[in-house]
Amino acid sequence: MNINVTKSTELIVRLNGNFDDYKGPIDGGEGMYNKVMHSNPVLFPPYYPAKEKTSHIMFGNYNEGEYLNPYADMVKGYKDYSRSQMIAQFEIIQDLEKITQGLKARAMFNTTRNSYFDVTRSYNPYYYTLSYYDPVTGEYSLELLNEDTGTEYLGYSEGPKTINSDIYLEAVLDYNRTFSEKHTVGGLLVYMMKENLNANAGDLQRSLPYRNLGLSGRATYSYENRYFFEFNFGYNGSERFHEKNRFGFFPSAGLAWNISGEEFWVPFKSTITGLKLRASIGLVGNDAIGSASDRFFYLSNVEMNDPSKAAGFGEYKNTYLRNGITVKRYANEDICWEVSDKRNVALEIGLWDKFNIIAEYYNEYRKKILMDRASIPNTMGLSAPVRANVGEASGKGTDISLDYKQIWSNKLWLTVLGNFTYATNKYEVYEEPQYDEPWRYRKGKSLNQTFGYIAERLFIDDADVANSPKQFGDYGAGDIKYLDVNKDGIITEADKVPIGYPTTPEIVYGLGFSLGYSNVDFSVFFEGLANESFWINVAATSPFNNETQLLKAYADSYWSEDNRDIYALWPRLSPNVNTNNNQTSTWFMRDGSFFRLKQLEIGYSFPKKIQEKLNTSVLRIYLTGGNLFTLSKFKMWDPEMGGNGLGYPLQRTFNIGLNISF
Repeated sequence: MNINVTKSTELIVRLNGNFDDYKGPIDGGEGMYNKVMHSNPVLFPPYYPAKEKTSHIMFGNYNEGEYLNPYADMVKGYKDYSRSQMIAQFEIIQDLEKITQGLKARAMFNTTRNSYFDVTRSYNPYYYTLSYYDPVTGEYSLELLNEDTGTEYLGYSEGPKTINSDIYLEAVLDYNRTFSEKHTVGGLLVYMMKENLNANAGDLQRSLPYRNLGLSGRATYSYENRYFFEFNFGYNGSERFHEKNRFGFFPSAGLAWNISGEEFWVPFKSTITGLKLRASIGLVGNDAIGSASDRFFYLSNVEMNDPSKAAGFGEYKNTYLRNGITVKRYANEDICWEVSDKRNVALEIGLWDKFNIIAEYYNEYRKKILMDRASIPNTMGLSAPVRANVGEASGKGTDISLDYKQIWSNKLWLTVLGNFTYATNKYEVYEEPQYDEPWRYRKGKSLNQTFGYIAERLFIDDADVANSPKQFGDYGAGDIKYLDVNKDGIITEADKVPIGYPTTPEIVYGLGFSLGYSNVDFSVFFEGLANESFWINVAATSPFNNETQLLKAYADSYWSEDNRDIYALWPRLSPNVNTNNNQTSTWFMRDGSFFRLKQLEIGYSFPKKIQEKLNTSVLRIYLTGGNLFTLSKFKMWDPEMGGNGLGYPLQRTFNIGLNISF
């Protein structure tokens, strides 16, 4: 709602509420899918037909009834949840042209309240197992496994109750004016305060309101829309740091030259319709460092009643028990803002009034990265890590985007959009011990670099195991054999080396186009990434562990006594996760690159004559498809799922729709 209080004063009130109420299955689609993937498909049926009159479903199970039955979990009850969000915003805008032309002031207050709760109502299923079965006659008898714990009535359990509120205050002074139709001057000052309060913090320090405030500004100047200058600053305060480091000043500046606006460019304008150079340099501060429990770095956090440090006194050492004290964080007044020095140059080109290309190169150098100190010996007896702003990292990258528009007639048109990003980073300073092995250092490596063992092959037999360096846990023939990099006769952390690409892709790209002819339009969008590695999650996909389903790829290629393939996909089978095979290594490292047809759409807009009869301004029917195909070196499952091939799969979707506007 907009209210013109006076000719120069405007009041804006915005109220918004979102309410989401649900009643349905206890587990969502992903949760139920996970249960199906970790249940035994052959040991028992979902339920047995009732052989006699019973007042409950006879769900299948085995042994003592400890197995997972997804069907029973799906039908045993239901969940109610309610989620609410209320947003109120009040804004006042005051035109100050009476003071000077182009000057405006604005003040805004915004508050957001979120709440959530859920309730589950369910019964405890009665589980049965076969006690007798005659395969000739088909006769069988059942045994009830949980007579004492099964119920026929609904139980009640409460889920989490989440309540939080946000308050944001902002005051703005804005100035923008053009002098003599050549000089454009702008200025902006913004003062802000924000507060977040969580009612279920679970910790004394986190239960206090989170507060930040800051003053930022911008000054701009342009001459004849050819030469541009901009200066920005932020003077921000964070409650997380001691008062001597609480506020940080972060300036930045930028220059731009619109070359195509120069008189000497007129002869080239028909070909290169636009040409612009720009550059910027500045500092950016970051106070979101550490973990959520590190609320105030300058205050210690001491657990005064820690059961894990309890001590007993008396004749039997249990006569007099008292909990102990644990220091969870030491006070450090010197921890401060993480600072990033960012620099950027860009070139913008327009060709024939159809092509627009933006090529950008940037680099940054981050200082004062929070890290645990590695040079403090254990003999000091400290019970919590000591941290400091000692890390440094650098990054650089290139962004290229293009768009093309072509209209041949009022019936035929084409638009093309594309983007390409290449970005790398590395540690320049990393707090770590002095290693004897040079390959263990993280300095010079990507921030997302994985370290692991080099897997040579699978052990051939027990003699091969006996003649190889000692490895991890209980292992034998058919398990993964690792390379002893430092040649000390035992596989340890000292044998880990950088393996694979970073876990965050270094290359991301996309390409899309839309083509229209007469009333028909066609759109397609491709996306892809490269220079990324991921690791198959051994614990999540290990066959038979926790009744995990057997992937066909594992069934087709695994080591066994009858098939001693030392390069099989899966090592020897075992009922539990094998510690030796669960090490991060090159054996389960995979290339995460892919190229995907993300979306395709075909539409038809009805002729104007039909729309005039129906009194519509837009009448269009369309068909869309999502995730239609993917090209990747990795074939076992969709590479975007990462290492868990038994996770909820990425969906291929088809939709048909109708757009109508009157």
